[in-house]
Amino acid sequence: MTKYTDQGKQDTRSGYGAGMTELGRTNPNVVALCADLVGSLKIDTFIEENPERFFQVGIAEANMMGIAAGLTIGGKIPFASTFANFATGRVYDQIRQSIAYSDKNVKICASHSGLTLGEDGATHQILEDIGLMKMLPGMTVINTCDYNQTKAATLAIAEHHGPVYLRFGRPKVANFTPVDQKFEIGKALMLNEGTDVTILATGHLVWQALMAAESLENQGISAEVIDIHTIKPLDSKAILDSAKKTGCVVTAEEHNYLGGLGESVARVLASHHPTPQEFVATQDTFGESGTPEQLMEKYGLNNKAIEEAVLKVLKRK
Repeated sequence: MTKYTDQGKQDTRSGYGAGMTELGRTNPNVVALCADLVGSLKIDTFIEENPERFFQVGIAEANMMGIAAGLTIGGKIPFASTFANFATGRVYDQIRQSIAYSDKNVKICASHSGLTLGEDGATHQILEDIGLMKMLPGMTVINTCDYNQTKAATLAIAEHHGPVYLRFGRPKVANFTPVDQKFEIGKALMLNEGTDVTILATGHLVWQALMAAESLENQGISAEVIDIHTIKPLDSKAILDSAKKTGCVVTAEEHNYLGGLGESVARVLASHHPTPQEFVATQDTFGESGTPEQLMEKYGLNNKAIEEAVLKVLKRK
């Protein structure tokens, strides 16, 4: 049985806000930028305590990325935050040229990612952002699973030099990782050791993977669950060590199967240890309006879908 329990549901974007509050008190070089979404990004306390270190750019996201790039030249550590769709798709050229190509120390922090944005619908539910960002040379890509991990990641990326894309979400989800955790960029976390199948999950699908593992255990199937919070740089060693042990892999993500975690894992396996793999992800589609629970059910992004993928991949061993 999993050793993790839900400490009380919280939204991961509030974990970002808590991290920003702490950084405001401990790192004078951290500055915040936002595109008219302060309340949604939960950075109100940072602004109240550090008004001179906040820049409200308005609905001008491309300009925000340019300003953030410029601020790094003076030694500042800018955290530029907005919805994931506007933080990537709308401003991709500015990120590519002014931040990634120029190797600027900008932290792009994106809330409301994936289907769990919910009722705002397909225009706001970006399911391509991990792919867009991981393809940029030098860009670190992080997708956190709960409130505590998001706060820890926010603190960690302030210490990391170079451009970072930090992805988190809107709904209240299980908060199950340690409060005092040390977040290591590029280091996968073993959550549940197993011998029959490896489940590699990221973001909101990590808790769903743990629930699936518990159900599978009741069926006599031993599932290893690994939290891949950093998609780039990817912890290839952890993936290969587990795949060699179990002989089959399921990847789970709130993202298109094209360009996401699953493809990154498939590249590692194909290059070093070909292994049967199944993908739990959206199937090259846009989303639609609905509650997060309705959408995750319809698009096959929950513990039941992970269980089905495990049963399917076990037959391919």
